[in-house]
Amino acid sequence: MTRPKGTLLLKAAAGEGVAAFPRAGLRAVAGLLEQDRFLGPALMVPALAGLLLFVAYPFVYGIWLALSDSYVGRAGSFVGLQNFVQQFRDDIFQKTLANTFEYTIVACVFKFIFGLGMAAALNQRYPLKRFVQAAVLLPWIIPTVLSTLAWLWMFDSTFSVFNYVLKRVGIEGPMWLGERHWPMISLIIVNIWRGTPFFGVCFLAGMQTIPEELYEAARIDGAGSWQKFWHITFPLLIPVTTVVMLLSIILTFADFQLIYVLTRGGPANSSNVLGTLAYWVGIYAGNLGGGAAVSLTMFPVLAVVILLTLLALRRG
Repeated sequence: MTRPKGTLLLKAAAGEGVAAFPRAGLRAVAGLLEQDRFLGPALMVPALAGLLLFVAYPFVYGIWLALSDSYVGRAGSFVGLQNFVQQFRDDIFQKTLANTFEYTIVACVFKFIFGLGMAAALNQRYPLKRFVQAAVLLPWIIPTVLSTLAWLWMFDSTFSVFNYVLKRVGIEGPMWLGERHWPMISLIIVNIWRGTPFFGVCFLAGMQTIPEELYEAARIDGAGSWQKFWHITFPLLIPVTTVVMLLSIILTFADFQLIYVLTRGGPANSSNVLGTLAYWVGIYAGNLGGGAAVSLTMFPVLAVVILLTLLALRRG
């Protein structure tokens, strides 16, 4: 049976209309994205969604845990600042907080000094310059756990390479990871070894942006190497120094992997820092509220550091 031609024409027109709607919608969206006021927010949506999902939500949830008496397997209830009050009264927390500041300050100061010296040395002319500049980054590139395991062997009380060398020259080496203040010294040594290349490469990049004409003018005026460094190089590196120190303080203050692999905070909490203490309290002991409170202790300290750094950059 033959359908009327009018019916076929109506169905064909309807099909074209349905297909036209998506095309018209796509053209409308494309037209909106041609405008800067719509394109900018549209490009921000994926990044904003990621920040909300992976940063904002865990942070807010961590605040709630710190204000509750939650344990593993128990939701807990709101207790206000009770976790913070208890931890500041705890001797272990006080020792840990002091360890964290000691670890961060000493390590960052020495990384700055050695990194500046490394950059000055790398900025000279010598054979295989590019290869050497890439090779010095190895301590920073190697995964932290892998490199720390090598240091764990070198600090071993029985098979220590350092103690073997000291014994060859007639010196009795210490128990690096188990005697008085040596565990913290060992942690600082490894952190300096790992972080110095980052400082050195950043300072080197800053030095290579300084115009050569400034050094030439200083040389004509009779300035020596130290005077050129102190009056030209160092002042012009201050913006780079500020940013690098900010990043280093944040990463060192919140360090966990290095301490956990090397000493696990021992012996007797002599090398515990806030990161490892939060793990022991929140994960190992199951006190989620107490562990979150320990972790949040880092936030105001790092916030002050970031604020001071931004103010320094603005003034500079």
